[in-house]
Amino acid sequence: MRLALISVLRGLATFSVYVIFTVVLCALFFLVAAVKFLVPVKAVQKHASRALDRIASGMWVACSVWTHRILGRVEYDIRGQADLRMDRWCLIVSNHQSWVDILVLIRVLAGRVPPYKFFIKKELLWLPLMGQCFWGLDFPVMKRYPRHVVEKYPHLKGQDLETTRKSCEKFRHTPVAVMNFVEGTRFTREKQKKQGSPYRRLLKPRAGGAAMILYAMSDQLQDLVDITIAYPDGIPGLWDFFCGRTRRVRVDVRLRPIAEDLKNGRYFADQRGRDRFYQWLDQLWAQKDQTIGRLLSD
Repeated sequence: MRLALISVLRGLATFSVYVIFTVVLCALFFLVAAVKFLVPVKAVQKHASRALDRIASGMWVACSVWTHRILGRVEYDIRGQADLRMDRWCLIVSNHQSWVDILVLIRVLAGRVPPYKFFIKKELLWLPLMGQCFWGLDFPVMKRYPRHVVEKYPHLKGQDLETTRKSCEKFRHTPVAVMNFVEGTRFTREKQKKQGSPYRRLLKPRAGGAAMILYAMSDQLQDLVDITIAYPDGIPGLWDFFCGRTRRVRVDVRLRPIAEDLKNGRYFADQRGRDRFYQWLDQLWAQKDQTIGRLLSD
């Protein structure tokens, strides 16, 4: 009973600290974002964008990491290559099991990669508060026309790719780390069975998003940061993590090259290009499945 009470109190303390530093940093964030919006001077907007990146990928991340170092009880076992650099553009891919994965990635990559970016759908820019955050952080917009629309209006073919590509031009001189959960959703046994996934501990990877990112940022992306996360004591929920019930997290970090033929956009042009991309992704996922097995068994 006493241990359970301590666990809940730890969870409440962790949650409260998150609320406090998030509110404070959000106030600062929106103040800088207002300057970026109201002052139409490129030099001012450029410095404001950098300041917003520091608030989100620097200050908020640092607060998160230190909160769990002080209040958490997690033992991290980080394996594999760790030669990551802040001055190189990279695509980060990871398996996805829980919302905790994001906090684990933050902990593992803090201070080792450039500011984080996520590709978002254009509609998300209209969400209250979150949309303004996405805009302030210059998250690239991914726009895809449905197949039936392209069939009806053939002149639209390829325009979505070029629109997405142009939204990444702002990163040409500023290194960024693009995050992508290739499975598209969190892993569960039910989803695995429904998909008929050939992997023991993973869902089928979705190629479209990764192919879009590699094409849109083909001139910038230099490295693939392949991260595999495993929870030997069971996949935790966010509240369990806050309460300190997750004791062990094992992470494998691999730095892999990106073949040039994966960045040429042929995935969207013909079946041969799609087959090549699926072959690469399936091989990557098969290796990741084996890695999870090793992380859980050691």
